[in-house]
Amino acid sequence: MDILNTLGALFGKKGKKEAEITPILPHEIYQSSVLELKDIVAPSALKVSPREIELGGKIARTFFVISYPRFISDSWFAPIIDLDRIFDISIFIHPIDTAGALRGFQKKVAEVQSQIMLREQKGLVRDPVLDTAYRDLEDLRDKLQQAQERLFDFGLYITVYGDDETDINRAETEIRSILESKLVHIRPAQFQQESGFLSIAPFGIDSLSVHSKLSSSPLSSIFPFVSFDLTSNQGILYGINRHNASLVLFDRFTMENYNSVIFAKSGSGKSFTTKLEILRSLMFDIDVIVIDPEREYEFLAEATGGRYFNISLTSEHHINPFDLPIPREDESPSDVLRSNIISLVGLFRLMLGGLTPEEDSIVDRAISETYALKDITPDSDFSHAPPPLLSDFELVLAGMEGSDSLVSRIAKYTKGTWSGFINRPTSVDINKKFVVFSIRDMEDELKPVAMYIVTHYVWNAVRKELRKRILVVDEAHVMMQSEDAASFLFGLAKRGRKYYLALTTISQDVGDLLNSPYGLPIITNSSIQLLLRQSPTSIDLVQKTFNLSDEEKFLLLESDVGEGIFFAGLKHVAIKIIASYTEQQIITSDPSQVLAIKRAKKEYSESQIRNEAPEVIAPTKSEN
Repeated sequence: MDILNTLGALFGKKGKKEAEITPILPHEIYQSSVLELKDIVAPSALKVSPREIELGGKIARTFFVISYPRFISDSWFAPIIDLDRIFDISIFIHPIDTAGALRGFQKKVAEVQSQIMLREQKGLVRDPVLDTAYRDLEDLRDKLQQAQERLFDFGLYITVYGDDETDINRAETEIRSILESKLVHIRPAQFQQESGFLSIAPFGIDSLSVHSKLSSSPLSSIFPFVSFDLTSNQGILYGINRHNASLVLFDRFTMENYNSVIFAKSGSGKSFTTKLEILRSLMFDIDVIVIDPEREYEFLAEATGGRYFNISLTSEHHINPFDLPIPREDESPSDVLRSNIISLVGLFRLMLGGLTPEEDSIVDRAISETYALKDITPDSDFSHAPPPLLSDFELVLAGMEGSDSLVSRIAKYTKGTWSGFINRPTSVDINKKFVVFSIRDMEDELKPVAMYIVTHYVWNAVRKELRKRILVVDEAHVMMQSEDAASFLFGLAKRGRKYYLALTTISQDVGDLLNSPYGLPIITNSSIQLLLRQSPTSIDLVQKTFNLSDEEKFLLLESDVGEGIFFAGLKHVAIKIIASYTEQQIITSDPSQVLAIKRAKKEYSESQIRNEAPEVIAPTKSEN
């Protein structure tokens, strides 16, 4: 048989051409019983049939791939490799001469183009298959001419093993279903099982010669070794690597900067992911501050013993924007005051709907004079001085020439319906490990102002004491609507590292952030980037912004909830966010689960009240 002859040739023994009679000497009798490598490797018997080969007690069936889809994703072959079965795989790659391929392409392009023109002359409807083929051929030809791609004859063979016919049929069904779900089609090597077995064996012999022409890009996707390993000895668990099932363990405070951005369409799991990171960061003694636009973090703050502040026009929680941080040892009071004045000028631009150059100068001078009323000057010790209020600023402004318009516009914040918002002394304290500022109940027109004031207050608090902190700004596009607010947020991203502050910026759409000139700098100043499922309308912009391949683009479109791509510096992996049952109960945003938790809490509270109520005992007759 060919198989046995091949084995014999490879291991140095030729098949006997004819029987020879030779005398047997005593020492040759001993040598004849010695086993050779071929005797160990080769099965005791072979039976070749049209669909399989019987190898002793096993059945082997060989398949070859006959077609691939137009687009194929990275690591599409990994599910086959990860199967818990015994099988062999052979990959044969035969380079094709580029010059010869180009000559063939010219002929093929001309044929397809002529078919398209004939259909047009006959008045037939355009064939999308021909149009697509023409575009693909043109694109590939251009890449071959520019040496961006190479062309190969590619053969992929798979041999599965089973104990009996039922077992091997089950294995075939399993492999076929996985591959066909990715539009990759296979066929058994009918009447070629012997050639298939030789192609699979580790001889480097391509006996089947069933090839498909592939360029470099799709060819590279066959190799399953496409995923980085982001498992480190420290940090928190972000999720599971979807390619190799390794743990994505990472410490953001080991990067060149500690910032992160999260982009995902609504319902893709960005709040779930953020809350999971917060919960696990708290276990490592990291302070977390959240600006919450939708009141999603209230239960998490309650469960972890944090503080929750509701910022609205009628709330009892207030923040005075004129508050000043206490200067650190390496800071001068004049620099602290100057920095705060600059931030306040930006706030007033936002509050008053913009300022002319003249108004900008007036506001700057009025802020300095307002502080001076409270004996707060660049040369004074203002660590214990009470800060002024917005009404004090209005009083100073009213006494300045050319400020009539400014006074009338600021009146609604001091005397109108909005006066209860910021014209009050600060009544919040962020001395807890976890603090949440909710702006859900704030009017939409005032939400950018509220987020600016909160972030400014947090920044002043961060500068007081050096400590690991994470600041989460959810729905960051609200702040990006104003250039001054966006500039301030970018300042946090750029300067936060010096104060051990990690900024997490969250948005539903990359375009919302990129509409601001500070959007892209915020993204580039974030060492960690997490992309979850994206909408088809924004995926092209996401691909361009993060320099994604077509395979990664399709991965984001097809990802399930909590799945996406995790970037850490130059490395990135396909990730699946996972949580334990207890973690999920704490961080869930599912309305049904939230209602069930609230009912359970209410029932528990009522039962506690009943148990603590004093028992009423009816008086006896003697007591009467």
